[in-house]
Parts: sequence; C-alpha cells; structure tokens
Amino acid sequence: MNLIRLASTWQTENGYQTGVLSKPPSGVEALQVTAAVEVPTRAHGLLLEPGGTLLTVARRPGDWLLRWDREGHAIAWHWVEPHRAFAGHVLASADGRTLFTTEMDLDSGAGLIGMRDAATLEKRAEWPTHGIDPHQLLWDASHAGSLIVANGGVPTQPETGRVKRNLDRMDSSIVRLDATTGELLAQWRLDDHRLSLRHLAWNNASVNNPVLGIALQAEHDTPEEKAGAPVLALFDGHTLRTASAPQSLAGYGGDIAALGTLIAVSCPRVQGVALFTMDGAWQGIVPLSEACALASSSRQILAGGSLHVLGLHPADATLATEMGVPPIRLDNHWIVL
Repeated sequence: MNLIRLASTWQTENGYQTGVLSKPPSGVEALQVTAAVEVPTRAHGLLLEPGGTLLTVARRPGDWLLRWDREGHAIAWHWVEPHRAFAGHVLASADGRTLFTTEMDLDSGAGLIGMRDAATLEKRAEWPTHGIDPHQLLWDASHAGSLIVANGGVPTQPETGRVKRNLDRMDSSIVRLDATTGELLAQWRLDDHRLSLRHLAWNNASVNNPVLGIALQAEHDTPEEKAGAPVLALFDGHTLRTASAPQSLAGYGGDIAALGTLIAVSCPRVQGVALFTMDGAWQGIVPLSEACALASSSRQILAGGSLHVLGLHPADATLATEMGVPPIRLDNHWIVL
C-alpha cells in the first residue's frame, strides 16, 4: 500500500487534537500520529487550503477556527464574532483568497454563510442560508459560480446548545447560492421533513452529469421510523431524492464520500459503511466498528473506525484492505493529503 497521509481530528485521554495520521509505504500496517495540535473543544470539519496549510473548525455551535501546518504548528486562531457560532465546515475559493464558513445567528437561530478574508480570517460579509442549522457547503459542480449549502433544519436554542427542540417544525433543505453576492438561486426539500440533510460529496466521474450524495440523519419520533429511514439522498443539479436500502441503517449517516461510481455513507449506529452506486442502487454494507470518517483518494475510499481503517475500492469495495489505528478516538471527518 502506498504512503497514506490524512488530516484528521480525534480525542485522547487528555483532550482534543487535530493533526496528521500517516502510514509509510512499508512497515507496520497501521496509521500513526505524525503531527498534532491541541484544540480547546471538540473539532469537526477540515479543509486543505490551496497554499498547503490546513483549517480545522470547531464542532457546532463552535467558537474557534484554526489554521495549522502539516508539521503540527498552529499558525493562526480566530474566534467567532459576537452572537455567532461556527457550524462545523469551511470552504475556500479557487484562488485561496476567500473562505466561506457555515454559521448560526445565536439570537435568531438563522443559518448564515460567513465570507472571510483568507489571510486574516476576518469576516467581510455574511449571507443567509434561507434555513436553520446549516452544515456542510461545497462548490456546485452542476452550476458554475455557485455554492451548495445543506441546511440541517433541526431547531435548537442558544441557551441549550445542541439540544433539539420542536422537531415537528424541522425544515431541512439544500440551497444554491451565488458565490459572489449570496443571492438565493434555488432551494430543494425532501418530502419527508424529518430527514436532516447534512454532509455532501460530489461524484466527478462524469463531469457532464455530476451527482451529489447527501448523508441524512433521521429525526423521527419513534425508533421504528428512524430504523427504516434512508441515510442517502441524491441530487443531480435539478432533482433531490432519497435512495433506499434493504436493511436498517438506523437512519443515521455520519460522513459521506464518493469515488468513481461508488458512494459510501458511514453508519456508526449499525457499525458499518453503507455502499451505493451513484444512481442509488444498494451495494451492501461493510462492517466497521464505530465507522464515521470517510475520505476519497485517487484509488480508494478510506473509512475510519474505532479499531481499524478500511480502504474501500470502487471495483469491489467488499474486498477492503485493513490498517490499524493508534490509541485515539477518531472524530467525524478526515481528508487525504
């Protein structure tokens, strides 16, 4: 197996860290911590910047954004503005000069996109996401010059943090925003309003027909409804729909990644990674204890669990290669370096 390097976040016995996990081309078949930065609270999303530095964002509702390098040196900390909270994800413009962060207005609960100067991390402007509980955002592969943003739609209150309230009023959606002005260009919702749209992954195998996979988290009232809920939605640039599975996935998609015709959704509540084709056809589930973090390299999808890392290959993901993990608890996301 070739050299593998991943930027990740994790927990240790002493707190939280972000850093680099590596496996050399030969030797022990396990990842090792090769760089680490202590962070004050649990971390969430990561971004590799065009210039080679990295950004890590606090888990929502978060108050910090960190720029660091691959050797584990903190370069710059930024604390969120008053009455705002980071919502866990950040995206860079192609030239690296602008950052876009998903945020929340702590007074009203409204979702926001923060448009930031990449050099200083200071906010230049902010735009509404036309929803609540925004989460991940990506460049729109089907509509140049625009952003796709997932509004999770789960009502919370500033004084209770992540505690969910009034789920009968959920309003999850994806929106297309003009990346220059923030103008709302379009908005889509699923028929089942108790499905929260959260994490995003484009399949670029066919640039003429890109498909966006969206990991879902069910917020239904009964365990039976949650057990049967889908974990994947698909968006072709025009239509949003769910993909079904023949077995229970507990209605909880953690992370999502795509490679070639394969799309993977981590399902930690059923201890595995669910696999689909990009048209939504079910391909099975690969067992992995506490599966969550997913990332696509040029050859495989890397799935992180509590005891092992799996390399899932598009041609036959059931023939996964396996690596060990260091004595840390991996968090929700990682990215290939």
